[in-house]
Amino acid sequence: MELQVADIQLTTEELEAMLDRAASRGAKQALASIGLLDDNAHKDLTEMRNLLDAWRETRKSIWTTTIKVITVSVLTFIAGAVWMHLNK
Repeated sequence: MELQVADIQLTTEELEAMLDRAASRGAKQALASIGLLDDNAHKDLTEMRNLLDAWRETRKSIWTTTIKVITVSVLTFIAGAVWMHLNK
């Protein structure tokens, strides 16, 4: 016996329940495929967020330090040039 789409009748509640089950199953499969379905998943995600925050902070510090080094270098060059000009 072959079912036709026209033969199937679902209520809104049945359709929503079926979609919820499918979405839940798909989410579990997706999490399992990346190794985040176990009991340590929350800990892993927290650790990943902490690592990402640390990386962002490090990147910000690197830029800040680079700008400071460039500024000090330029000011040192200017001070040296002024000192050499005054000692002529």
